[in-house]
Amino acid sequence: MAKKYDTNPLDPEFPEKAAENAFVPASESPFRTAEYPINTAPPSVTEDETRRFADFDVPAYGGYQTSALPETVTAPTNFSDLGRASDRKVAKTGVPEKWLIGLPYLPFSIGLVAGLIQLLVIPKEETKVRFHAAQGLAAHIAILVITAILGGAGRIADFASVGRSIFVAVTTIMLIIFAVKAWSGKPVHIETVEDLTNWFEEKIGPIKS
Repeated sequence: MAKKYDTNPLDPEFPEKAAENAFVPASESPFRTAEYPINTAPPSVTEDETRRFADFDVPAYGGYQTSALPETVTAPTNFSDLGRASDRKVAKTGVPEKWLIGLPYLPFSIGLVAGLIQLLVIPKEETKVRFHAAQGLAAHIAILVITAILGGAGRIADFASVGRSIFVAVTTIMLIIFAVKAWSGKPVHIETVEDLTNWFEEKIGPIKS
């Protein structure tokens, strides 16, 4: 008696057994219609070796495209020029800017004369130089006025003379500090003489050549 899995080719019943084991009933196609009877319907589109895309799908898989963006040009900032006075020579003087802006703050009559000359010579376009010239001139005039008042009061009271001496010493130190700050490019703003500074800058000069 032949065993269940006997595949001896000499078995006279081997061809019939092999045919029975190899036969697998075909599954019905889900696409069966009256036009296409069972097992004759066309294969599903998902059975293709490659996927077919509709025309509207092509751009989605195309190359990455970017819209042209306008170029933004930014002027480079030279941070080394910040916080220091300029070495540029000012028109009609030939003197570097950093020296001119400090001269009006020198104590005694030096700063007063320097500020007045600069306002008479420096053109309006040199706003920085003219501002410091007007402010230095205004500071000197304010100091002279207060010193004169204290000097007159000193004839009546002795303490006024002492106050005048102290005031002259303090303002002299302050003027030297203002000059050094101006030469270093640091801002100098004397708020108490702001109105007088603006008036001097507007009304004095420059002399037309």
